[in-house]
Amino acid sequence: MPPAVFPAILGLFGLGLALRRGLAAAGLPGGVAEIVLGAVAGLWAFAILAYGAKMARRGSVLLDDLRVLPGRMGLAAASMGGMALAAALAPFAVGGARVVLVAALLAHLALAVLTIRVLLALPPEGRGVNPGWHLSFVGFILGGLAAPGVGWPVLGLALFWVCGAVAVVIWGVSAVQLARRIPPAPLRPLLAVHVAPAALLAVTGTQGGVPVLPMVALAIATGIVALLVVSARWVLEAGFSAMWAAFTFPVAAYAAALFVTGFEVAGMVVLVLVLAVVPVIAWRVVTLWGSGQLAARTHAAEA
Repeated sequence: MPPAVFPAILGLFGLGLALRRGLAAAGLPGGVAEIVLGAVAGLWAFAILAYGAKMARRGSVLLDDLRVLPGRMGLAAASMGGMALAAALAPFAVGGARVVLVAALLAHLALAVLTIRVLLALPPEGRGVNPGWHLSFVGFILGGLAAPGVGWPVLGLALFWVCGAVAVVIWGVSAVQLARRIPPAPLRPLLAVHVAPAALLAVTGTQGGVPVLPMVALAIATGIVALLVVSARWVLEAGFSAMWAAFTFPVAAYAAALFVTGFEVAGMVVLVLVLAVVPVIAWRVVTLWGSGQLAARTHAAEA
């Protein structure tokens, strides 16, 4: 059971949530978005149960998966998927959404602590800051998306400020590293992950009524997106891999950020891109999982 499947599932959650906002902005019924979210929730639950079965065979497999980058990103995306599920549930079942949100935040906190423990035990070359750190240490911000919907706006604001500070540090260190060292071609798609925290900060900040900073976050997200588009050939040089899942949830979050901040026309354009790209990437990743190739390609631990 490779945890590398979870970023693609998170991207599908993002697609559903962005579609919900897009249909509302267009004045259309939101039934299609809810069907998508329901289907993705089922896929996420199945993947969580599968990973739980893996852990039941050998609990230490969790630490083994955290020792490799795809595993760390995948497990962080797994708990973030719970936060996305809470956001999807909030309009229909506040009580259930609260339970899911608290469980997902606690799971993400536990994973963050274990990730720090594993990183400290790795050799120096394995401890470098990379875009995946946003998932492990800034991923809590996705909980801020659901918090207002379950009646906890203060939690949403707290996550905005704390996660925003951590994201700024990771962006700064990453920018210095990128100036000094060109990442290898297979890891370049991970640069797209830098978009996600900026977009989610724009959403949560706007929901919380924070002045100015949400627009700053949106500007950062837009700048990173522009750089990725301009350098697309360089970013995609290595060809398709499971790492392409790193494109899915950031672009979906960016579409949502455009809708929330009032740029609805631009949001519609990005949403069309999301609908065209995210399902294709997710399908290819999930197909690799079903064929048994994803585990080998991402060095997933065996129970």
